[in-house]
Amino acid sequence: MTGLQLSGERFRVVYDIVGSESSARRQAEEICVEQTVEFPPDLIENDVIRDRIFGQVESFEPLGREGGRWRASVSYAVEVVGAELTQLLNVVFGNTSLKPGIRVERLEPSPGVLAPFSGPRFGVAGLLSHLRVAGRPLLCTALKPLGLDARTLARLATAFARGGIDCIKDDHGLADQPLCRFSDRVAACADAVREENARSGRRCLYVPNVTASPLRAIERAYLAKEAGAGGLLVAPGLCGWDTMRALAEDPQLALPVICHPALLGSFHSDPRHGIAHGLLYGQLARLAGADATIFPSYGGRFSFTREECGELVRCATEPMDPIRPVLPVPAGGLTLDRVPELIEFYGTQVMLLVGGDLHRHGTSLEQGCRLFIDRVTQVCSAG
Repeated sequence: MTGLQLSGERFRVVYDIVGSESSARRQAEEICVEQTVEFPPDLIENDVIRDRIFGQVESFEPLGREGGRWRASVSYAVEVVGAELTQLLNVVFGNTSLKPGIRVERLEPSPGVLAPFSGPRFGVAGLLSHLRVAGRPLLCTALKPLGLDARTLARLATAFARGGIDCIKDDHGLADQPLCRFSDRVAACADAVREENARSGRRCLYVPNVTASPLRAIERAYLAKEAGAGGLLVAPGLCGWDTMRALAEDPQLALPVICHPALLGSFHSDPRHGIAHGLLYGQLARLAGADATIFPSYGGRFSFTREECGELVRCATEPMDPIRPVLPVPAGGLTLDRVPELIEFYGTQVMLLVGGDLHRHGTSLEQGCRLFIDRVTQVCSAG
């Protein structure tokens, strides 16, 4: 063990801990061991392991004035991660996720942590450029409800594309059910959007849901690519973050990847435990290669707050060189009447996802889409 060589480079993870000061300090020290060696510290005689491999508490301070919550910054040697996303997640929260009252607030990566990751292939700037949109948010909607056949979904896709929507994604509930097989749906919808793009000269994207087991997800992604799909929808909470990363980094696919939040709510629903919104939907989505990240906006049918959404957008877009920013996609019951408010809060470098409400406006679905783009254009022109 005397030949153990370490670079000295460390990265930091910030944890919020609930409890008294003494218990929170003890838990911070336990995190240092649990997330690295997971071995009784008193039985480790090698000084290099104790001094360099163990996590180290860099700072510890009260969180707010009410007491009972503490913030600890713990650093880790970059070598404990290697070059794998799975191991990075293991070091950040692994076994400690099994303990109540501890929440991962953010990751402060070092260059060595970021080096193995490609991040988003397109990101914010790439998506806006690819779709030839400037000065306004991208517009997105979903093909639904579950139970429609491929031909009906394709007719919806035509109406959405003709109405001016930039990105038409499968609803995350559309998989490979007997009600509508994946191959049939993707072929029909990709053809419908391609034909409308040829007619209009626009670049609307059809983004099918390829979420499945790793091998099937890759298989479906290639089927989607061959059919002419414009991107891939992936729910990493269901199929795994590294599955999404593999799809994003595959040079033969080279399609934009949209991250869907299904099943991820269990990580942050308790404010005293889990993973903070910004780390989960922002930093982690970027490391796993997502070009856009869907999340429930405040004011919709989910419980996200303005503060949580603001922190999420900050983590999705702030500098994390060389990892590109990921495009925020507020969703979750958004309505057309909220367009001015949403643009004021989120700005123009986002993708607004409106689903069911598009069907409520105008005399046709196409007209509802045109009302959507008209309201967005009016707000951006006035601003």
